[in-house]
Amino acid sequence: MGISGVSSAVGYQSQAAVSWGSSGQETEGERLAAALREERESQPTLTEMMKEAKERSEERERMLKLTKSSARYGDAPIQAYARLARARSLGEVDAASGYARRQMTRLRAAKSSDSENADRIQAAINQLQKAVNRAGRKKREISQEKTAAKRQVKLEKEKRLREAKRQRQELRRRQAQRMIRESGYIREAEVDNRLQNQLSAAKLELRSQMQEISSSTQAALDTAIQGYAAAGAEATPAPEISVEA
Repeated sequence: MGISGVSSAVGYQSQAAVSWGSSGQETEGERLAAALREERESQPTLTEMMKEAKERSEERERMLKLTKSSARYGDAPIQAYARLARARSLGEVDAASGYARRQMTRLRAAKSSDSENADRIQAAINQLQKAVNRAGRKKREISQEKTAAKRQVKLEKEKRLREAKRQRQELRRRQAQRMIRESGYIREAEVDNRLQNQLSAAKLELRSQMQEISSSTQAALDTAIQGYAAAGAEATPAPEISVEA
């Protein structure tokens, strides 16, 4: 009876150990399956990948629109210099200067609402300010040219033809130099406009690349963390219980 009781106790303990080990293995298997299932669920689906690609495409289109809209800001200085170059009288110079001042006011208002192109707008404002200053210089030059033309007429009336000829040549030389300088103003504005467009496009492209790098880095980090978690779950051994009779 004693031996039977010991045998029964040992048998019961063995069954309990086997049952616990099986339960522990099932629990570990469930944990591994859950980890793998979580990893699969964390991977982007085809729909999510298509959605992400669409969002990136829309972002690029938005950046292209911003680049095109920013190009219009450079038109104002070019137009202001063109009007200044066409001006032949003090009144026309004042009109060109007034146009530049109005455009400066408009761009300052646009700068507060369009932060994406703040640098681009400021560059256009700087060019317009130069146009206003150069309009003041042209007014002084036109006044001097009028005075020189009156002196030429006076010399011709006084039969001082040699002096009148020199005066006429000097007047034409000064007018030609002014026209060359004013055409240079227009080229300067055009070059600055192209440069600003390139800088804006480069900034937008750099921003897009940084966003893509940040997104891909985060995705790679999440994948690595999930991989480590799954590997840790697989490496965890099932607990063992040794039962000695």
